[in-house]
Amino acid sequence: MASCRIFMIIAIVAVFVPSILATEHMVGDQKGWTLGFNYQSWAQGKAFYVGDKLVFKYTPGAHNVLSVNGTGFEECKAADDIVPLTTGNDVIPLSTPGKKWYICSVPGHCESGNQKLFITVLSQLSSPATSPFPGPTETSPSGAAGNIASTCYGLIAAIVGIFGMIMF
Repeated sequence: MASCRIFMIIAIVAVFVPSILATEHMVGDQKGWTLGFNYQSWAQGKAFYVGDKLVFKYTPGAHNVLSVNGTGFEECKAADDIVPLTTGNDVIPLSTPGKKWYICSVPGHCESGNQKLFITVLSQLSSPATSPFPGPTETSPSGAAGNIASTCYGLIAAIVGIFGMIMF
C-alpha cells in the first residue's frame, strides 16, 4: 500500500512540477514590446524552456507580434498567411524546443526600430545554454526577480503538495 502511494506521488510530481516551474518572460521587461529596444541583449543570458511563456505587452494598435522563420526575421517580413497578434497583452506558450523568431510587422518597426526577437527554446531536460549572441547583458532587476520568484513559488507549491499527500 505504501509503495503504491509513493509511486502515485512520484507520478504526480513528474507531471506537474515542470509546469509549476514554468516562467513567464515579459519581453523587454518594463519597456515591453516597443521601438528602439535591443531585444537580443534582453534575451542574452536568459534560459527559455518548453512550458515557459513569452508575454508581449504594448499599446494595442501601435504594434503587433508575428511568429516568423529565420528568413522572415532577417528580412522583417512574414508570410501572407501569418495572422498577427494584436491584443497588447499577447501570451505565446513555448511548447516545442528550437529556434523561435518574432517581429512587429508595422511598417518600419522591425527594419529601423529593431522590434524583433530571436530565442532558442530548450527542452525541460536540457541544461542552460548561452545565447548565440555575444555581448553585454541588459537584465532589469525586476525581470530577474520575476523569474526567480516564479521558480520559488512553483517549488514551494510542489513541496506543500507532496507534504499534503504524504500526511493525508
